[in-house]
Amino acid sequence: MKVENIKTLGELKKAGYHSKSIKDELRDNLVQKIKNKETTFSGVHGYENSVIPDLERAILSRHNINLLGLRGQAKTRLARLMLNLLDEYIPMVEGSEINDDPYNPISRYAIELIKEKGDNTPISWIHRNDRFAEKLATPDVTVADIIGDVDPIKAANLKLSYADDRVIHYGMIPRANRCIFVINELPDLQARIQVALFNILQEGDIQIRGFKLRLPLDMQFVFTANPEDYTNRGSIVTPLKDRIGSQILTHYPENIKTAKQITQQESNLVESQKNHIYVPELAKDLLEQIVFEARTSEYVDVKSGVSARLSITAYENLLSTAERRMLTTGDDDNTILRLSDFVGVIPSITGKVELVYEGEQEGAAFVAMNLIGEAIKHLFTEYFPKIEKLQRQDENTPYDDIVSWFFNQKDGFELLDDLRDKEYQSLLNNITPLNDLLGKYQPNLKPEDTLFMKEFVLWALVEYKLLSKQRFSEGLQFNDPYGSYISGI
Repeated sequence: MKVENIKTLGELKKAGYHSKSIKDELRDNLVQKIKNKETTFSGVHGYENSVIPDLERAILSRHNINLLGLRGQAKTRLARLMLNLLDEYIPMVEGSEINDDPYNPISRYAIELIKEKGDNTPISWIHRNDRFAEKLATPDVTVADIIGDVDPIKAANLKLSYADDRVIHYGMIPRANRCIFVINELPDLQARIQVALFNILQEGDIQIRGFKLRLPLDMQFVFTANPEDYTNRGSIVTPLKDRIGSQILTHYPENIKTAKQITQQESNLVESQKNHIYVPELAKDLLEQIVFEARTSEYVDVKSGVSARLSITAYENLLSTAERRMLTTGDDDNTILRLSDFVGVIPSITGKVELVYEGEQEGAAFVAMNLIGEAIKHLFTEYFPKIEKLQRQDENTPYDDIVSWFFNQKDGFELLDDLRDKEYQSLLNNITPLNDLLGKYQPNLKPEDTLFMKEFVLWALVEYKLLSKQRFSEGLQFNDPYGSYISGI
């Protein structure tokens, strides 16, 4: 059907167009996608066997939907992706404020226009991208904003009585007729505003002031809510919850592989960062593990959640730290990410975690470094023998030679932030026991990953108290723990 050639109601009838509700439209298109084995919600990872099947069942049931989950769990993204299940174009009575269906007009304007012009009634076409409306629930939202109110200026200009329904100014919901309407953070909406939604969800009509309106709105509602808000800022009114067909629980990625997919997809990087900074796979794993540690940390408020945006912004900061170092040192427009660059992700962590009392006492920067340390300890055992197990045995460990090497460094071992790549490589390669350790336990390590792995071992030995590490303004200093204690560092 060439929509550009259909401009009147009569032409629409001749074309054989059949009208359907938005819920039927979503259902029919979803059925077709499932039959064709097409991806229904592309770009959303980790929900293939949990959230997406629930969402598809809700759409097949023609339900209004509430997506319930902590921050950063792609709730709004899922709602926006439902646009792909709409028809590309639908017709409306031209000039209608509420997207009147030419076959089933509901506004006074459309009804009178069709009565007057019949098959010559002009129609226009709405693209699916224009059929999405979104409102963030805030305490200042009023019934007039979302439902409508009497417009005294319109009454004065048209010289109409307040009893005439033409003085009504429609709110966001009527104007989103035949659209997907999303209300984000539903519990933040005042209870009296939530009550105003009762009739719309159940009977599909609206009530404005004293008018006896019955506008059978054709809507697909999607709500999002955070469980934390139920106690901290508000709650969903029980009768409103009862009118929402399906409540779907979202969740965070369950493994590092999925989390990395999300981070790589969502990170906003410039081409120079992608092309000139090599990021070892271990560095990507470590970044995601930091977020996993934050979600179980004793210092972080677990009920508040730790958004996936933490890893995304941390990854952007991580590459920017390496880029700044590369620009400062004047290296040849290429560099390999270093573990010491992870100091640059601290601002991303401190702004995205809610601390409990103990965390506030320790300080946000301390908590951030603690999370990095715990992530290193967690991943270390995937590459090297577990240190705690070895320490219980009265025998030598694979790390004794490394500790001895540091014991003989009277002035400590320094890794400055502004070291050129060649200087950085030379310093780490001079730790001969470290070369032996990697040769024994990681013989197949890619050459470009070697330096990061060497620094990773040093940080891990610090976490297991076999070495000590001090941060100063220009970089890091590593020592054996006893030597640093004696020297008073």
